[in-house]
Amino acid sequence: MIDVLLGLQWGDEGKGKIVDVLAPQYQVVARFQGGPNAGHTLEFNGLKHVLHQIPSGIFRNDILNIIGNGVVLDPIVFKKEIDGLAKFNLALTANLQISRKASIIIPTHRLLDAAYEQAKGDSKIGSTLRGIGPTYQDKVARQGLRVGDILSPNFQEKYNKLVAIHKVILDQNNFDHASVLPQAETEFFGAVEFMKQFQLNDSEYAVNEAIQSGKKVLAEGAQGSLLDIDFGSYPFVTSSSTMTAGACTGLGVAPGQIGEVYGIFKAYCTRVGSGPFPTELLDETGEQMRQEGREFGSTTGRPRRCGWLDLPALKYAIMINGVTQLVMMKVDVLNIFDEIKVCTHYELPNGDMTEKMPYDLCDTPVKPVYQSFAGWKTDLTDIRSFADVPPELATYVYFLEDTLGLPINFISTSPDREAIIHRQAVIA
Repeated sequence: MIDVLLGLQWGDEGKGKIVDVLAPQYQVVARFQGGPNAGHTLEFNGLKHVLHQIPSGIFRNDILNIIGNGVVLDPIVFKKEIDGLAKFNLALTANLQISRKASIIIPTHRLLDAAYEQAKGDSKIGSTLRGIGPTYQDKVARQGLRVGDILSPNFQEKYNKLVAIHKVILDQNNFDHASVLPQAETEFFGAVEFMKQFQLNDSEYAVNEAIQSGKKVLAEGAQGSLLDIDFGSYPFVTSSSTMTAGACTGLGVAPGQIGEVYGIFKAYCTRVGSGPFPTELLDETGEQMRQEGREFGSTTGRPRRCGWLDLPALKYAIMINGVTQLVMMKVDVLNIFDEIKVCTHYELPNGDMTEKMPYDLCDTPVKPVYQSFAGWKTDLTDIRSFADVPPELATYVYFLEDTLGLPINFISTSPDREAIIHRQAVIA
C-alpha cells in the first residue's frame, strides 16, 4: 500500500515537517506533483531548510526519495537545491531518483509565465513565475520535454524546436527575451549535465516494486487541495492535481493501492497570491496572525493573507481526498489570542446558509458565519502529550474532530521536528 500526505487548504500547511516526522516509518518518499513553486520547510537541530522539488525524506539516509512523473522539474533549481544540501553530508546520488517521465521546465517557460501574468493586468492570478503553468501547458499540448529527453542524442534539437514555439508567443506579447535568454540557457544546460549523475528511471516501476515487496511508501503532495486545477478556487489555482487522485497519476499507482490519507491543515487559514478567501482578516488580528506565524512565502517571500479556520472548505477537501486522519499545524500561532473563531457556515448573497463550497467563489461572494472559542493563552512548545494541553485547546480540538468526523492524530506546536503531539499510534 502507499500512503498519501497532502494539504487541505491553499498550500503552506506544513507538509514538509510532517513528511520528515513520518519518514522514519517509511522506506520510500515520493513527490507526485508540482514543481519549484512549492516550498517545504523543515527545521531541526537549530537549522532551517527549504526544499522545492526534492522529497522531504531526503534528510534520512536510509530512505529512497523519488521525484515522480507528475512533477515539473527545473534543472537549475534542482542543482541549487543539491548544492544547498551539500553541508548535510547526505547520500544524494544513492537515495534520490528522478522519473524519466517528469516534465522539464526550460528558461522560456519562466519568461512565458511572466508574459502571461503581465498580460492579465489587474486580473493576475498571483503566479510564482517559476514556469509551472506553461510547462504543464506544454505537457498537455504534447510538445513538452521530459527528463528522459536529456539522454537523447537530439536533445538540443528538441529543445530548439520548443524554444522557437515559445519565442513566437513572447514576441506576440512584446516580451523581451533576447537580453536574458542566453545567460539563462548557459545555466540551464550546465544544470542538465549535472542532473545526469543521478538515477533517472521509470519511477512507476520503482514505486510499484517497492509496494509489492512490502516496503512502506509515502506520497508527498505540494500546494493544497483548494489550489487543485479541477476542484480549487478556479482560476486562482495551480496547474496540477493536488489531491489523492493526483498521487495515482503522478506516480503511476492504482487507486486500490492507496492506504492512509493524511490531511494537513493549519489551525487557521492562509493564502498566497490572488483569489477568493472567505475568512480573510484585513485588520490588526490578521496582521498579528501573519507576524506570529511568520507567514511569508518560503519560495517567494510574499506575505501570506491570513484568516480564521474555514470548515466548509476543510470539509470539502476532506471529502474529495478521502482523508483518513488529520494533522493540525501551527496551533502555537493562536497562543496569543483571547478569542479564537471558526467559520462553520457560509451565508450566501440571498441569505441562505450553506456548508458547501459554491461553484465559483469569485462570482458568489459568501459571508462567513463564525463560532467563537476561548483562547488558551499558553506556550505549547514543550508539550508532548495531549493530556497536558490547556483545556481550551482540547475543547477546540474535540469540536473540530466532532464536526469533521475524523481524528486529529498529530498536533504541531512549533516549527521544530520534535515539537509535535502524537495522539495515538497511527501506522499499521
